[in-house]
Amino acid sequence: MSQLLRSIETPADLRRLPRHQLNQLADELREHVLHSVAQTGGHLSSNLGTVELTIALHRVFNTPHDRLVWDVGHQTYPHKILTGRRDRMGSLRQFGGISGFPRRVESEFDTFGTAHSSTSISAALGMALASHIQGEKRTAVAIIGDGAMTAGMAFEALNNAGVSEGRLLVVLNDNDMSISPPVGALNRYLAQLMSGRFYATAKSVGKQVLKNAPPLFELAKRFEEHAKGMVVPATLFEKFGFNYIGPIDGHDLDSLIPTLENIVQLLDEGAGPQFLHVVTKKGQGYKLAEADPVAYHGPGKFDPAVGLVKPSSAPKTTFTQVFGHWLCDMAQADPRLVGITPAMREGSGMVEFERRFPDRYFDVGIAEQHAVTFAAGLACEGLKPVVAIYSTFLQRAYDQLIHDVALQNLPVVFALDRAGLVGADGATHAGAYDIAFVRCIPNMAVATPADEAETRQLLSTAFAQSQPVTVRYPRGAGAGIPTPSDLNGLPFGRGEIRRQGQRVAILAFGSLLYPALKAAEALDATVANMRWVKPLDVELLLSIAQDHELIVTVEEGCRMGGAGSAVMEALQAAGVVRPVLVLGLADTFTEHGDPAHLLALQGLDAKGIETSVRERLQPLGH
Repeated sequence: MSQLLRSIETPADLRRLPRHQLNQLADELREHVLHSVAQTGGHLSSNLGTVELTIALHRVFNTPHDRLVWDVGHQTYPHKILTGRRDRMGSLRQFGGISGFPRRVESEFDTFGTAHSSTSISAALGMALASHIQGEKRTAVAIIGDGAMTAGMAFEALNNAGVSEGRLLVVLNDNDMSISPPVGALNRYLAQLMSGRFYATAKSVGKQVLKNAPPLFELAKRFEEHAKGMVVPATLFEKFGFNYIGPIDGHDLDSLIPTLENIVQLLDEGAGPQFLHVVTKKGQGYKLAEADPVAYHGPGKFDPAVGLVKPSSAPKTTFTQVFGHWLCDMAQADPRLVGITPAMREGSGMVEFERRFPDRYFDVGIAEQHAVTFAAGLACEGLKPVVAIYSTFLQRAYDQLIHDVALQNLPVVFALDRAGLVGADGATHAGAYDIAFVRCIPNMAVATPADEAETRQLLSTAFAQSQPVTVRYPRGAGAGIPTPSDLNGLPFGRGEIRRQGQRVAILAFGSLLYPALKAAEALDATVANMRWVKPLDVELLLSIAQDHELIVTVEEGCRMGGAGSAVMEALQAAGVVRPVLVLGLADTFTEHGDPAHLLALQGLDAKGIETSVRERLQPLGH
């Protein structure tokens, strides 16, 4: 690491650097991001694309007094490095280390905790108005990507912000060229012109002069809108009440810094909310990531000199891949199937489905609410929608799940990926709550396959139902159980005994069946693979309760309101009194780290299950 980057401990140090050194700093910062991610794994393409923008924002704004709110936050590694966490990057996303996303408890420069998209404008508006109410001169800046702008929440915030007071700047980091023309000298000139005092003053004077002549004023207003619209997509955002500036090259500090300085002057003059459109390139500065930003979006450890290489041996099949294969096979067998994803084609395993069935594939953008209600509309007309969605993202569409799907009892299948702990992404991405928040909804069914084979089989079972069903499965690979090639399902709402033992019965829900079986060997316990949380196999449960002194439930989900709660409710309803030990995720947010280590800390590995059962048996005289 060169002396220049090493000299930056806080953004105040950055602001003291001579202007001519900033490009060198950007090169060193990009190199540090690349080598840090190569050692730990993490988000790469997005962070390489925000190096210059991060430098410019911290250069122009007086952070942390001025607030930077990063949308999603997976592009904040340069921000972390410049705000005192440079030497901790080796612990990124590891247990006890720094998070891969902004966290308020981690740094005063992380003004708002994020990891789900499209929240930044709302949060920044709240901060801007709070400062205005309290009489403080403080600017709030929301940095949001073009993908996150597909969410309705972003436009709800824009609608509110455009008629609000306060010092607010929204920076649209457009890294896909999706809504912008090519950038260059002309756009740089226009951006600086439109952010400068001459343009703002001329526009203000023109309005004053023409306001007493409505026809001329309206004509001038329309001319201005159409003139700007010919070179920039300004009209939409200005209709929300923002002053639109851009697009400008997000890798050009000679463009970024003067434009941001002009925006600060506009805010000082009370010009209202500002909207800056910058165009960046994912993977900027690392040719391999530029060529394939998707592959380098979230890589594991790798050698930057070599790039990503295919493993020498074939990796285990993941639950996500099992879903992707099933989706294609079922679509081939049933023309009613349609697949829906809220901007997670790769993450949810739908790349092949899109290739083979493009007319039945729908990526609705980062719009989980719309995805669910859209699926409901499709189901109303006789189609069979499958919504592939992470457990943690289904939380964002809870009203639609209840009101639009369950209340009308529509046959929508929800394939809940990332159910349970997710490792390095941490609490924001952990699917800890879906069992609890889904099973309390009438008409909803909840399946918890134990392995790859059951995932395929229970997806088929879910697809055959005339009611909504969620099938939850974890991130990564399972026990390595071969998946069948057919599309046969398993009995709806029925579990099975996997091991017969004495006195203790362990009821396993999901992939924790396998550590439960291992613990049962040491305990000589019975193990039931329950498969379904709702409808619960009450007949199997009561049979087990009759022959065992202690019932233990195991689930990779929150204990409060989860599968264990369902078991206790069923026993109570049947008038059966038995001790029940509920093992699951504690009532805390689980930190990021290695998934196996995190499960062990929760007592959900084989050793932890055995220890908890033995401790519970002691008061019973065993």
